Amino acid sequence: MSLSEYHTTQALHAALPPFAPLVPTALLPYIAALLLASTFVLTFYFTTLPKDTVPARETAVASTASILAGFGVVALFCSAGVYV
Repeated sequence: MSLSEYHTTQALHAALPPFAPLVPTALLPYIAALLLASTFVLTFYFTTLPKDTVPARETAVASTASILAGFGVVALFCSAGVYV
């Protein structure tokens, strides 16, 4: 990369607007609390389900709880300043 290309790239970089997340960072603690609370409620519901021969409902509840827990932990980390 030549020096003129470097300066051109540097000028383009300086002209770009700063990054702005889609979700405001002030909402992250509330989103984390909502997602993790939903996870705990679904986990409790999962433990009270009757054991079926075809565990379709169990799989759906467990998968939903797992997805909510994943996004909740990421939101919790981001609200604490650990941007993953």
